[in-house]
Amino acid sequence: MTKELLAQAEEFQNRTLSHMSTSDRVKASREAKQLILSINEIYKKTKDSKLMDLMKSLTVKKKKIEKRLKGTPLV
Repeated sequence: MTKELLAQAEEFQNRTLSHMSTSDRVKASREAKQLILSINEIYKKTKDSKLMDLMKSLTVKKKKIEKRLKGTPLV
């Protein structure tokens, strides 16, 4: 299970963000959240620093997706 989860996370990180529809961005954001929470459960048991680094990089990518979803604020 752990290897499958790490493979999914690696595939997610290598995925491009360009030319995604809004629904694709929502799906990607939810997938990132699910991956981060799953990796966190494993991290709680193992305290592996590689898992923490992976969660951090997934969070950065998730924030980029969500930033694009929210759009630019109108002042």
